[in-house]
Amino acid sequence: MRARRLRAGLKGWGGVGAMAVVCALTVVFALLLPHVGRTGEDGGTATGGSGVAHGSRIRAADDCTDPEKQTLSPSDADGPTIDAIKNRQGEKRKLVVGVDQNSYGWGYRNPNRGRSGDLEGFDIDLVHRIARDILGDADAVQFKAIPTDQRIPAIQDGRVDMVVRTMTINCARIQDVAFSAPYFKTGQQVLAPRSSPVTGYDDSLAGRRICTAAGSTAYSTLEQGRETGELPASADISTTVPNQLDCLVRLQLGEADAVVTDGALAASQAAQDPTVELKGDAFTTEYYGVAMKKDADDLVRRVNQILVDYRKDTSNGWQASYDRWLSATLEEDSAKSEPPAPQYRRPS
Repeated sequence: MRARRLRAGLKGWGGVGAMAVVCALTVVFALLLPHVGRTGEDGGTATGGSGVAHGSRIRAADDCTDPEKQTLSPSDADGPTIDAIKNRQGEKRKLVVGVDQNSYGWGYRNPNRGRSGDLEGFDIDLVHRIARDILGDADAVQFKAIPTDQRIPAIQDGRVDMVVRTMTINCARIQDVAFSAPYFKTGQQVLAPRSSPVTGYDDSLAGRRICTAAGSTAYSTLEQGRETGELPASADISTTVPNQLDCLVRLQLGEADAVVTDGALAASQAAQDPTVELKGDAFTTEYYGVAMKKDADDLVRRVNQILVDYRKDTSNGWQASYDRWLSATLEEDSAKSEPPAPQYRRPS
C-alpha cells in the first residue's frame, strides 16, 4: 500500500525529463514570487563537535556547544517585533517568510496541482500555523523564495520576518541570526546513482565530483572532512549550486558523481528520481530551526510557544504534517525525525 501511495504521489516527478519540467516551473514561479536579490553568501556553515553540525567560521571557539539549545523560553506575549507585523496595513498585513519552492515534501510547487501554484510541504504547514497564531489567519503569509546562500542575508536585511527552509541550527549561524527551538532532526547523507560504486561518506568518494548547495552545512562538512582526513583529499567539492534540486539535475546530467545534503532532503530527491538512492547512513546529527533577526526576542519566544503547541496538537499538528508530506519518503514511524525536548539556554 505504501508503495502504491508513493507512486501515486510522485506521478510525473521521476527522471531527467520530469526534473527539467520542475526546473522550468521553478524559473516561472520564481518570477511570480517576490524577487530576492543575491548579495553574497551567508558564510555560516560547517560541522564539528559532539556529532552535531557546528560552524567552521568559529570552529576555534571552545564555548559553542549544543547550538540548538541557544534559544529563548516560550511566551505568547506580543512585543515590538510582533506589534510591527500586526500593524501592517491592508494587503501588507502579512507574515513575510523566506521559503524554498523546489524541495519535494518541504516547500515545493507541485506541477500536478494545476495552475494554482500553491506552495506545499512540511515547512509550509509550519508557516501557516505561525501566521494563524500571530495574525489570526493561516493564509496571511507573503512567501519569498530564496536560495540557500541567501537565507541569512534576507533576515539581516529585513526582507523577511523569518526563514522556514530546512535550515540547520549551527554555531556560525547563531552569531548572525536567532533560532527557535528545533522542529526537526536529520543529518548529512550521500546521494548517488544506484549503479554508482559510491557506498557512503567514505573512501569511495575518492576522485568523485560532489555537489552541494552554496551556503549549506553540507559544503562546510566536506571542507572540514578534507581537513580532518574523513573525506579523501582527491574528492572534488568545487561544484556548488544555489539550490539543492540543482544538485540532483547535475547528478542526472552526469556533471556530478554524488550529492551531499541533509538526509531528509536527500530522501525526497531519491523519491523524485528512482535512478538515485541514499548511500550509507547519516554521518552528522543536525536540527532544523526557524531563523529570525537577532534582536527579535518577542518573535523568537512566540515561535517557540507555537512549536510547543504544534507538537501537542494530535489532529492537525507536527505529526499530521509529517504523515502527510514525509512518511512516504522517510519512514512511516517519525521517531528518528522528532526533535529533542526543547531546552532554552539563551540568556534573556
